[in-house]
Amino acid sequence: MKKLLFILLTLTISLFTLANANGVEATVSNTEIVAGNMVQLKIKAIGNRATFPDIREIDGAKVLGRHENQNNSFTYINGEMKNERSSILVLTFAPQKDMTIPSYKVNIDGQVYKTDPIALKVVEPSAVLAADNSKFSLQLRTDKKSVVVGEPILATVYFSLQHGVRLSENPQYNKPEFKGFFSKEIGEEKSYNEGRRQVTELRYILIPKSEGNYTLGPATAKIGVADRNRRDMFGRFFGTTWHPIASNTVDVQVKAKAEDTDLVGNFSIENRLDKQEVQANKPVNLTVKITGEGSLDDFEFPAYEIDGVTIYSDDAKITTDLQGISIHSEYVKSFVFIADHDFTIPARKISVYDTKTQTVKYLLIPSYSVKVKGVTSVATTIPQNTKASNGKVQTNLKVLEKSMLDDGEEEKVGDDLPTASWWMIVLAFVSGIFVMLLVKMLPSFKRTKTYHNYKESEALKILYPHINESKEIEAMVRKLYAKKAGNKEIKIDKQELHTLIDGVLK
Repeated sequence: MKKLLFILLTLTISLFTLANANGVEATVSNTEIVAGNMVQLKIKAIGNRATFPDIREIDGAKVLGRHENQNNSFTYINGEMKNERSSILVLTFAPQKDMTIPSYKVNIDGQVYKTDPIALKVVEPSAVLAADNSKFSLQLRTDKKSVVVGEPILATVYFSLQHGVRLSENPQYNKPEFKGFFSKEIGEEKSYNEGRRQVTELRYILIPKSEGNYTLGPATAKIGVADRNRRDMFGRFFGTTWHPIASNTVDVQVKAKAEDTDLVGNFSIENRLDKQEVQANKPVNLTVKITGEGSLDDFEFPAYEIDGVTIYSDDAKITTDLQGISIHSEYVKSFVFIADHDFTIPARKISVYDTKTQTVKYLLIPSYSVKVKGVTSVATTIPQNTKASNGKVQTNLKVLEKSMLDDGEEEKVGDDLPTASWWMIVLAFVSGIFVMLLVKMLPSFKRTKTYHNYKESEALKILYPHINESKEIEAMVRKLYAKKAGNKEIKIDKQELHTLIDGVLK
């Protein structure tokens, strides 16, 4: 009996050992596909612990999705129990041409195993479209495939849908990957009919950051189609079948510019200074406008710095659109200069590389001299120096002044006050204390209005654009500028400041 049990145990262990033999296998969802459709590569590793390689590309095609899980199953086959522990890696990609999926190494329980290579055939979409069998497709095109750094590219994604195909939901679209480029979608999507298909366009402007060879795309989408094999009791279709699709990719070569420049394209410039003679602490406005063929989305106008001059600038307003098949941009930026003395706005020069003539041109902003009249703002509360009759300049210090009839002796203050003055002072003092106590005791005297605690620099930015709306705002802006300039004598009425800010923010 013991021998029989030993034999059975040995057979059971042998069966488990055979069932648990480590190994690796690679399979694909399809070995022949239409360009634009996705393929899933599944790598199955049998064993307790598997480590998969980090696969980012498969024979040049980018991996668009990665999923990994583990399974542990017991099965009976022909009366025999088998146990299998496995790890599965699923990679999704969109091949653009015939390819061979290479062999990959997988570490299983400390030992390295290799997958077998897999041949994959890709059918060009044109062959299918000729038969009009493709229900939907994505395609990526660019207007250029060789540019210099900074030269814009127009990339367009075309989604084509066969007439009569019933979508259950809107497609789940993911834009192409534009690695190495600044990208911006322009305009709204454009739809039109072309033969037996409806085409939707999405357009992007791309600006290369540095030289090199790049691959754009693909764009991907999941298309939900009503399942015609499932009907309800009334004969209506219900349920959705999802189809993942991908566009082609586009290779682009980016070359270095012959000379380092600020812009690439063909541009012109306009500039306008509203005045060259102004009162002290009054604003002078300079507006710069650049327009032309090319992109201005990543352009930053060089800042102005002038000693003793306060300078503000707004955010540039940039618009980009298509005129025919050309990219056109407009860049508008304004500067404000405020000073209490004459100053000069320095000239500016912006270099532009013209790709058509392959030459460097310059956009020039001239230098401007600004004459400032007057030195003190009428809104400040600093008392002005006055001249006394003795010819000496008097200050605004609060000291007792001698009478012109004094005989030279200092006047004694306080000792010769009448007796009535003392009890009046005491009475006023006691009354003041009584009133203060009364205010604290009565809730109706408490302030119920609270103010946002604006910093003076923040308040200046809020009020400045409204300086011409009222004398009160203009006066407050001048006080804020004077205090910012270091005048410690300026006192800001916080309640008045908040009232003005509340008025302009309404």
